[in-house]
Amino acid sequence: MSESLAAIDTSLPTVNARIHPRGGLDVLSRDEVARLRDVSSGGMHGLLRGCALAVLTSGSASDDPRAARELYPHFDIQVHQQDRGVRIDLVNAPAMAFVDGEIIRGVAELLFAAVRDLAYIAIELGKEGARDLDSSDGITDAVFGLLRNARLLQPCEPNLVVCWGGHSISREEYVYTKQVGYELGLRGLDICTGCGPGAMKGPMKGATIAHAKQRRRRTRYIGITEPGIIAAESPNPIVNHLVIMPDIEKRLEAFVRLGHGIIVFPGGVGTAEEILYLLGILLREENAHLPFPLIFTGPTTSAPYFEQIDRFLRLTLGEAATSRYQIIIGDCAQVARRMHEGIGKVRGHRIAQKDSFFFNWSVDVPFEFQRPFVPTHEAMAALDLHHGRKPHELAADLRRAFSGIVAGNVKEDGMRRIEEFGPFEIHGDPDMMQSMDALLRAFVEQRRMKIAGEYRPCYRLVA
Repeated sequence: MSESLAAIDTSLPTVNARIHPRGGLDVLSRDEVARLRDVSSGGMHGLLRGCALAVLTSGSASDDPRAARELYPHFDIQVHQQDRGVRIDLVNAPAMAFVDGEIIRGVAELLFAAVRDLAYIAIELGKEGARDLDSSDGITDAVFGLLRNARLLQPCEPNLVVCWGGHSISREEYVYTKQVGYELGLRGLDICTGCGPGAMKGPMKGATIAHAKQRRRRTRYIGITEPGIIAAESPNPIVNHLVIMPDIEKRLEAFVRLGHGIIVFPGGVGTAEEILYLLGILLREENAHLPFPLIFTGPTTSAPYFEQIDRFLRLTLGEAATSRYQIIIGDCAQVARRMHEGIGKVRGHRIAQKDSFFFNWSVDVPFEFQRPFVPTHEAMAALDLHHGRKPHELAADLRRAFSGIVAGNVKEDGMRRIEEFGPFEIHGDPDMMQSMDALLRAFVEQRRMKIAGEYRPCYRLVA
């Protein structure tokens, strides 16, 4: 798979290698390869380099998106088209991705996935692409195309559980996510997460043992990420299907279209963003009768966390929101049983509606939830966080507020804006801002914002 070359001496051990992908990438066109190699304005090379470095440092404990680049400043990746297929050259790649000069096979597969997805994005979703990204149906079709290109849309029984939760969680919470994953795996359920550490890794790790006990050989541990977050949340080593979506909105839609049920573990602002996205969709009249099991769960010590989340959702979205989720504390087996039962109802509904098992066409995702949100200071200040709006409309803007805080915390563009212009200002009704402030302060005190270093807020709430 790879040919080891002599490495140049740098501050950390590095390896130079030539890698020949096995399957998939041999179908790249010359135009796709040229775009991936292009280092000029508008080219994809910088994006590819960042995503590749995140994959090669899989398992890193840092959530600073600039850390890996500073540790490996001389790293580079080049994609070459040859008569027999594609060749990937790695220069000064992190030695942690290699064993005796050979790249670890799982790491290589994730690296090929990054190249595949970025090539697809460059061609299909670029300015010259044929995809319609100015309509709701067009964006859903683009999400479908990305997932199909990643070979994730395979005919199978409904069994995919999406697990959301923070990358920065306590040891007790992490062990609990593993136990839930184990119970899910015993019931033949596969796992999909945001691909990173913490609550994204735990369920996969637990499920691997259960799947082995049940002798399940075709298992799916799907990681869905996007270029802005992958550097801060590098893929964990258990992921065996990685897909890189172009932005957070298409990543969130992919979770909803692909999964048959969702479990939420303790997390920070990113987890709150995910909750608001899903509830905003489920609270629409068009989705009122759509079965979609949603469970909040954690160990007994996490009960206050979910009580606070529940209070915030009741205040902002109303009591109707509580009918779309259930909270189960400290009972892993019960979580798995409820999810298994819920997915059974999803199966029955899909059959009745003649909908596919592998892509949820029935759920209505409005354009306001799909349109990419760029968290500038002006855009954050303009969010309408006031009572009197329809719940799904308020949920859309609340989701954007938390998305902006995520960007200021761990995304390079957002961090740069904060360093240049100071914290984002978020305006809203006094009781809403007070509740949000209490929630965010709790995230900070519980160290859910960042793994390392002292957290400096990237936001300021204004009533």
